[in-house]
Amino acid sequence: MIPDDVVEQVREHADIVEIVGEHVKLKRVGTSFRGPCPFHQGKGPNFSVTAKGGFHCFVCHEKGDVFTFVQKRLGLDFVEAVKYVGGKSGVEVREVSLARAEEKDPREPFWEINGAAAEFFRVRLWDDEAGGPARDYLKQRALARETAERFGLGFAPRHGAALREHLRALGFEDARQLEAGLLVVRDGETEPRPRFRNRLMFPILDVQGRVIAFGGRVIGPGEPKYLNSPESPTFSKSATLYGLNWAKGAIRRDERVLVVEGYFDCIRLIESGIESTVAPLGTALTERQAELLRKYTSAAFLLYDSDQAGLKATFRTGDVLLSRGMKVHVVTLPDGEDPDTYVRAHGRDRMEGQLSAAVDIFERKLQILQRGGWFSDLRRKRVALDHLMPTVRAATDPITRGLYLS
Repeated sequence: MIPDDVVEQVREHADIVEIVGEHVKLKRVGTSFRGPCPFHQGKGPNFSVTAKGGFHCFVCHEKGDVFTFVQKRLGLDFVEAVKYVGGKSGVEVREVSLARAEEKDPREPFWEINGAAAEFFRVRLWDDEAGGPARDYLKQRALARETAERFGLGFAPRHGAALREHLRALGFEDARQLEAGLLVVRDGETEPRPRFRNRLMFPILDVQGRVIAFGGRVIGPGEPKYLNSPESPTFSKSATLYGLNWAKGAIRRDERVLVVEGYFDCIRLIESGIESTVAPLGTALTERQAELLRKYTSAAFLLYDSDQAGLKATFRTGDVLLSRGMKVHVVTLPDGEDPDTYVRAHGRDRMEGQLSAAVDIFERKLQILQRGGWFSDLRRKRVALDHLMPTVRAATDPITRGLYLS
């Protein structure tokens, strides 16, 4: 058998257009590729293939992903199809014996304890009197319980021993809680204490939907406002995107990804039906996060705050995405609005209108510089060019770079 993570890796690296194109003469039509259907020997361009999705015949209604196509076209079983696609995509595919497949993944203890902690936090949010302030905060944010439940939100109580005792009762000793980052030992102390206290908790999931870490927002006064789990064998902050487990299918389908700043922005957009939304676990996107997104789509829409810090993060993120060959668009919401408040007030359709009005990131830089009068004389033009050149250099697509230079 082939492990699920290997199958997913092959799927992400596969170029379905190239593989189907070896069997069908395809021609680009808009955002898809069309040709005659190989399954009913059609003559017209009724067979459609999308680069990040799958295939579909509008006559005989055959459809599926790259593995389905190879199975049906070449008469292979699933394992053979994965090996075939892996060979075409440069991904080594090795089968493992059933005995080996049944061996525990070394990361499984972390998935287990994080899953148990997520359930503890969830119960405390809804069934514990101490969770009242967190429930009130969700009401202020107009986040319904149904939505909070869907995304697994919870509450870490102020009482420090509650989680520790609960997990110990389930067989998770202190050493394991420390390794998972749920307990910490402060400098100069010997007794472990919970990392998260009096915080609204957001479980962070991997693309397979397993809890790998947490983000916690403090309820009431306290610093830091947001606190993430530490690095662990299951969690690397720079290589993880909040919401990708829910968004990955929609990103392929919509051929776009929306990048927002925070948990609430991401939740609100997905809940409203704009499902192709993710959030980095920090202000700006990292190179590893950009590489992850590029596996799903080539088009990104940035919805960061319009204040100075937000603009800095927008352009920093945009340059990282451009360096991965992506097309980057900037959405500018009205002053004082963020994606959460805007969708809450105006709904999905108005947000889609804002996405339609998005401008290329380079054009957005030009707009800001022009409005600031930075092209009024030679000296200021020179400073303006210093601001523009990082984006020009970041663009790896030669056509995009040429357009920027012109």
